[in-house]
Amino acid sequence: MDRLTNTIRPYAWGSTTAIAELIGAEPSGEPQAEMWMGAHPGAPSRTERGALNEVIDADPERELGTAAAAKFGPRLPFLLKILAAGAPLSLQVHPDLAQAEAGYADEENRGVPVDAPHRNYKDANHKPELICALTPFDGLCGFRPPAETADLLEALQVDSLKPYVDLLRAQPEEAALREVLTAVLTADPEQMAETVTEVTAAAQRLGGAYEPYAGIARHYPGDPGVIAAMLLNHVRLQPGEALFLGAGVPHAYLDGLGVEIMANSDNVLRCGLTPKHVDVPELLRIVRFESTDPGVLRPEASPDGEEVYDTPIDEFRLSRFVLPEGTAPHDLTAATPQILLCTAGSVRAGELTLTPGQSAFVPAGEKAEVSGGGTVFRATVVA
Repeated sequence: MDRLTNTIRPYAWGSTTAIAELIGAEPSGEPQAEMWMGAHPGAPSRTERGALNEVIDADPERELGTAAAAKFGPRLPFLLKILAAGAPLSLQVHPDLAQAEAGYADEENRGVPVDAPHRNYKDANHKPELICALTPFDGLCGFRPPAETADLLEALQVDSLKPYVDLLRAQPEEAALREVLTAVLTADPEQMAETVTEVTAAAQRLGGAYEPYAGIARHYPGDPGVIAAMLLNHVRLQPGEALFLGAGVPHAYLDGLGVEIMANSDNVLRCGLTPKHVDVPELLRIVRFESTDPGVLRPEASPDGEEVYDTPIDEFRLSRFVLPEGTAPHDLTAATPQILLCTAGSVRAGELTLTPGQSAFVPAGEKAEVSGGGTVFRATVVA
């Protein structure tokens, strides 16, 4: 079992206090957005044996197990994070596996540099993800029914929204959502900025259900993503609750601290709330234009105390143990690779003691027991 030393990414939307408070450190005064745990080459965790990606590259079958290496290739197929949103992230959507493979191949064939700002597909993998709240956590996830959005927009009493309201009421669901999102993202920028300004003032005045969108507008004044965001369900997770975000589902995280796990990919298509490239035609091809229930997940407890967040993909499996002080050790030995992350209290993992924010990598087949008084998340794969 390897203790991990992890990189904290200072993205502008990160909280200046949440990660520091979790790990018991003094805030630096700078945004701290994500702590990465895994073997992603952009910021691999470090062990006493070297960078985790290099450790795995040296002997994939030994570190990952025969089954996982055969199923996912010679790389750890997930990335675990602590995510601390102090401002809204970009409104975004992820491709499915076939779309990612085709999009990556196309951009490679066209010679688009992988670091080009207009490049959509950084790799050939999909990026399903799961966010589990450690604090109350606000986000947007999936389209709400068009009729409900029409009511929400109409009550703002902004004249320039009337065409969108009419489309949402008159068209079948898929056509209504597609036409409105297309119209918002292709509108004249100056006219859209004026609309967003009026919407912001009305949302601030009305409060209530409009407060999340007023908050978004304060961070992104004049951005068409403010209107796009109003097409989506607002969700507030309580600690321990989670959201699974599959391919084609538009979403954004707004505020809060959580544990996030995802397939190892950087493929993101943005809809707004960002200064980065927005490829409208490709985005519209990837988005699933259907209303969805956000589907808040609560963990399913097994007899041994493991609480599992059930998802329909195999690249990751996230669970947690809430361990009372003095609890008997739980044997977590498995034929797959694992990362163990403490988020509360103090947990004994093998010979290591983990406190909040500390983590360990467990190679496939290595004996792993956890005990103590605290909460530990377990990330692995289904192989």
